Amino acid sequence: MGWKITGGALLSLVCMCAHGAPTQRVDERPVEISRTPAGIYVVDFGRVAFGNLRLTAPASGTVTVHFGEASKDGRIDRKPPQTVRYNTASVELKANTAVVAAPPVDKRNTDIASPKHPPAILTPDEWGVVMPFRWVEIEGWTGALTPDQIVRQSVFAATWDDAAASFESSDAMLDRIWELCRYSIKATTFAGVYVDGDRERIPYEADAYLNQLSHYYTDFDKQMARDTFDRLMKYPTWPTEWAPHMVFMAHADWMHTGDADWLKPRYEALKTKTLMERRGADGLVASDAKDIKRDDIIDWPVGERDGYVRTGVNTVVNAFHIRSLEMMAELARAVGRNKEAGEFDSLAHASRERFQKTLFDAETGLFRDGAETDHTALHANLFPLAFGLVPQEARAAMAGWLAQRGMRCSVYAAQYLMEALFENGADEQALELILAENDRSWRHMVESGTTITWEAWDHKYKSNQDWNHAWGAAPANLLPRYVLGVEPLAPGWKTARIRPCVGGLEFAKGQVPTPRGAVRVAWKKPAPDRFSLSIVLPQGMDARVELPFVWETGGILCNGRPVKATPVGDRWVVDQAVEGTAVFEVRKN
Repeated sequence: MGWKITGGALLSLVCMCAHGAPTQRVDERPVEISRTPAGIYVVDFGRVAFGNLRLTAPASGTVTVHFGEASKDGRIDRKPPQTVRYNTASVELKANTAVVAAPPVDKRNTDIASPKHPPAILTPDEWGVVMPFRWVEIEGWTGALTPDQIVRQSVFAATWDDAAASFESSDAMLDRIWELCRYSIKATTFAGVYVDGDRERIPYEADAYLNQLSHYYTDFDKQMARDTFDRLMKYPTWPTEWAPHMVFMAHADWMHTGDADWLKPRYEALKTKTLMERRGADGLVASDAKDIKRDDIIDWPVGERDGYVRTGVNTVVNAFHIRSLEMMAELARAVGRNKEAGEFDSLAHASRERFQKTLFDAETGLFRDGAETDHTALHANLFPLAFGLVPQEARAAMAGWLAQRGMRCSVYAAQYLMEALFENGADEQALELILAENDRSWRHMVESGTTITWEAWDHKYKSNQDWNHAWGAAPANLLPRYVLGVEPLAPGWKTARIRPCVGGLEFAKGQVPTPRGAVRVAWKKPAPDRFSLSIVLPQGMDARVELPFVWETGGILCNGRPVKATPVGDRWVVDQAVEGTAVFEVRKN
């Protein structure tokens, strides 16, 4: 027997977690229940979530419950690859009384006293153990199992708003990728801070920054990113480039909220995250033997480095150093440290000049991996291009080179690769990589059947990967930032930039949450010489609009009236900022 139903959701206990933002349990009903010839009930909740079960049986007895993150041949995969989740528990039922069915404790992701790693993030004892699962199998259940007798108690951020963000385009697969990544951010809020997956349940700086970017574009909350930041300042991790990500996180908070009061007490500690302790007299960061062997991470896992050669002067490490100095200059001004802002500017300028002179090859138009090698890996160029460190005249060609090389990096570095392409006129190629029909794309994740993004592109690239890792959800921020084109241009979203990257799409529309309210964007490109864009801005926000340079000469209308615009690169930049509702048309004269 079997049936499908639409699951409802009922809010349960809210936890004001000591370590982070409030989380809550949400009751979720199955979407399908079936029974095998052997009498085992197979229950599908539609998507993976972190939680456990509440069972209400008509009779007492003992049942065996299996929890699974993966399926095989219509059943739970009880021997999934490495750290893909499976567990089982024996549960004593009480007639007509709700009981919690939870898996046993995992020693690794509850370890708070190891000298090898920071303490794991614990969930409240009163909830019972939670784990990520989609499927349940129950052995020994007496009579029929009905939807009202089994509930998944799923855990999400208490403030999560499913209606906060939306995205739709002319490409159905791109829409599915967006939803996979949006839900991945929601599902991984269970711990109250950003954790790197179920295997360890601890925050890492790079993971947290990517999670923060996507959380901003899928929900209105800002607290979880802040709580994660504070946790990481107390419990930092080991990779070299992870430290500058703390500056990135603080800068992202400043641009998103404009809140200098939050920033001020954290400003001094941020100075320790710029790698200044490794800066030499020449303005470049040096790497010793330990850094070269281990700490200069480049990318993760190791096999995703495109053959990168690590040397004493490392291009990727120095790119992070320079970008963190530039951001620190902005943050110094935000907290009224204008003298220090000037000092950071001077340091960044000196490093940038030496960086380009030492590491950039003018003949090839590319950066080498380091000062002591002629090897040129993808990473030596994608990070400098994403950070704006490439000479202006070389940017377009470098973007083309990166696009041609393809996704020779991890899901982590793909965030920056996509930024480099979208920011430098290669939006069509960026979308092609996102949608590529191979095992190194987000299409591959969707077609695999996963409902939360993976830690790596596939098990062949990281055999112990988590299937619940938010650093794999970059399109949750990339698609609204670039395809819809919505980004903050001034702190606190006082001014937004609306710069749609159309690629090969015919239309896109959606909603972006900001602290001032939702920004709504819809654009259409029905023909090569036609483009229209409608914008709805919340009160207190204006926007600089940058329209695609559809052809060399054309007329631009705003709300039916001609407006002046300046051609800049491949864009028409509208001279006047807009407020409220605006409809633009770019058409042939």
